[in-house]
Amino acid sequence: MNQSKFSDPFSQFAAMFQQYQLPGFDVTAIMESRRKDVEALAATNRVAFGGMEALRDKQVEILRRTLGELEDIAKQFASSSAKPPFNANEVVQRTLHNALADMQDIARTTQQTQAEAYALVTQRVEEALHELKAAIEKPQS
Repeated sequence: MNQSKFSDPFSQFAAMFQQYQLPGFDVTAIMESRRKDVEALAATNRVAFGGMEALRDKQVEILRRTLGELEDIAKQFASSSAKPPFNANEVVQRTLHNALADMQDIARTTQQTQAEAYALVTQRVEEALHELKAAIEKPQS
C-alpha cells in the first residue's frame, strides 16, 4: 500500500470538501488552520513531556544524592566505637536545607514547563483569531 497517500490527512479532507463548492467556505484556509492547531498541540505535548523528563531526572538525582549521604553516614557510624563522628543537628539541618532546595528546583521546573506550554497554546489561539478575523473580513465572491 502506498504510505505517502495517507501521510497528510488534511489534504485528503480538503480534497473531499472541495468537491461540494460551498459559497463562502474556504476549505483550504480551514484545513490549514486545523493543521496548525494539531502542530501547536504536538509542540505543547513535546514541551510537557520534556518537563516530565526533567522532573524525573531531578528526582533520580535527589534519590542518588540522598542514598549516597545515607551510605556515608552509615559508614561513619559503623567505623566509630562509641560516639558518632558527626553532629546530628548538622546532619538534620543539611538534610532539611537540601530538601527545601530540591523542592524549589522541582517547583521552578514545573512552572517553567507550564509557562512554555501555555505560551505555545496562547500563540496558536492568537493566530487562530487573526485567521478568523481575516476570513470574516475577506469579501465574499
